[in-house]
Amino acid sequence: MIPFEDFEQQWLEEVRAGEPSTTELGHRFAEKILRDWHEIDASSSEIILCDGAGDGGIDAAIFIKEDLAEGVEGDTWILVQSKYGTAYSGGETISVEAQKLFATLEGKRDSLSSMSKELVDRLRNFIANSGPKDRLEYVLATNRKLSPGEQEYLQNIKVIGRSKFDWLFDVDAVSIETIYNKLAEEDAFGPEKINVKLRTNVASAGDILLIGAAKLTDIYKFMNDYRIMSGDLDLLYEKNVRKFLGSKKKVNKGIEQTIESHPERFGLYNNGITIVVEDVIRSSTDDSEVTLVNPFIVNGCQTTRSIWSVLQRRLNSGGSAPTPEQTAWETRLGNAVAVTKIVVVGTEGDELLTETTRYTNSQNTVGEKDFIALEKDFRSWAPAFNSRFGVFLEIQRGAWEARKAYQRQHPLALPKYAESANAFELLKAYAAGWLCEPGIAYGKNPPFAPGGTLFNKIVNEPEFGVESLYAAHLMQKLATGYGFGRGAKQPTRGQTRYLFIMVAVDLVKDILINSGSGYGSASISKAIIALDKGGLLNEIGEAALQLVDDYLTDGNEDCLFNESEFNKLKDLNAFLKSDKLGKGDEFSPLLRTQMSVTKKSFRKSAPIAKMRQVISDYN
Repeated sequence: MIPFEDFEQQWLEEVRAGEPSTTELGHRFAEKILRDWHEIDASSSEIILCDGAGDGGIDAAIFIKEDLAEGVEGDTWILVQSKYGTAYSGGETISVEAQKLFATLEGKRDSLSSMSKELVDRLRNFIANSGPKDRLEYVLATNRKLSPGEQEYLQNIKVIGRSKFDWLFDVDAVSIETIYNKLAEEDAFGPEKINVKLRTNVASAGDILLIGAAKLTDIYKFMNDYRIMSGDLDLLYEKNVRKFLGSKKKVNKGIEQTIESHPERFGLYNNGITIVVEDVIRSSTDDSEVTLVNPFIVNGCQTTRSIWSVLQRRLNSGGSAPTPEQTAWETRLGNAVAVTKIVVVGTEGDELLTETTRYTNSQNTVGEKDFIALEKDFRSWAPAFNSRFGVFLEIQRGAWEARKAYQRQHPLALPKYAESANAFELLKAYAAGWLCEPGIAYGKNPPFAPGGTLFNKIVNEPEFGVESLYAAHLMQKLATGYGFGRGAKQPTRGQTRYLFIMVAVDLVKDILINSGSGYGSASISKAIIALDKGGLLNEIGEAALQLVDDYLTDGNEDCLFNESEFNKLKDLNAFLKSDKLGKGDEFSPLLRTQMSVTKKSFRKSAPIAKMRQVISDYN
């Protein structure tokens, strides 16, 4: 693994490009942190960037709306304070910026920019109308992870925030170093060992398995000790395919309600937790204490984070005179236990760790997109993809930044990559084009993560593999070349990347159909690669581009704005994110008409004979 300093320099290259202003630096830093850490982008959330001097202590705000279909209960606002480089000077910065934030939210600051004023009006309305499932999260983004002392400052801000806004308010901290640490954990165990004690009564069941029970208070202490040692509690879940879903998920609410109302029954209702470790060191003086070497919780993520959430709130909020109710609850909490399984995988335990993670999470249907890196297929596809196409396939967040830093550090090292492709984004492109799912690709992330419906559908296709991924990459690259996506200069292209890909792939499919060739998914992928090699893929791109621009231009005869379903919704964003978009004549008949006309015109004007020949030669 490259040194953090080299990774940091490479990570910041995109942020620093083009001599941005101080305000723009903060915005870019916040946006990249959100993208790389919180997995938030404009396709799934509303992101608001605030002006510098009048930002009111908020550099970026993200609104995540309740989505019951995805199991997300309640609305969430995330407020980011971006402290890039020398803008951060420790605990004093945390205190000063938090004071600004609180004053802003309480209406005590008048010198706000117009953007910030509009945002604050929305936030104050949100606070006034918030319910028990809503959240207001304050996130501090820095270069380096916070020290234990600085974490205490942030926890004090949490206490103050909750005194003002009750349980609605929470805090978090992210950093470039946190992202680096996650990348360093890509192997089963990192180079630096973390040894954490856990009080639990365990019995051996063979050489690799220990089974027992631990009190919830001891699990909470174990987690807190890990957080202090590592600087990031989330690293404890790095090998978990499900990660913490927050109190927005129903299952977490149920766990928390059990701890709050009937903690002594917790062990009866809960399946327990599974921890994989490199080694277990038994205490020579205390049979109920073990030291876990490089622990990861691979099952029970929601359980332990719910334990953390409730006990942090009930036991670590201060107060020297507990109420009788609090005292009674703490007494019952002393009898609360969870079943613990500790699996010793050793220093070379990657396969056992992966299989333990997979099978202990077999009931979980939604995984985080980071954990594509745990999927056996992607672990084998990545090196084959890299070798065959000369493009770096990123299956772990931050891996491309690390690779670029390594290449800069070792200029003669081979292979040397000039471009990359993100596996998660390729799955979305494939779904949009090959499966005709542009709306879901644009609007949702969970279906494409391991265990998600579209993830399973795609990777279980018999012929899906490196050629499919590369063809999806070529489609993404084509869309990027025409300026589709965030920051698009053409208003017709800001929200239509996946619509463009759907149209382009459909044109390729039409060539195959009218050539009498097979037109299954694998055939389409091969045809796209062949057209690219033959320098003809742009012919497809130009035709698809013309259609999308025409369709998104108000006033054209067959434009989106004349679709009857759009006129019912009156919401462009919702229309383009619909799972019905492009699938039939009921939802978007004018789009289907445009596609039909374009295909007929394309057959007459494009170099079809040459296209058929390069496709045939490739096959």
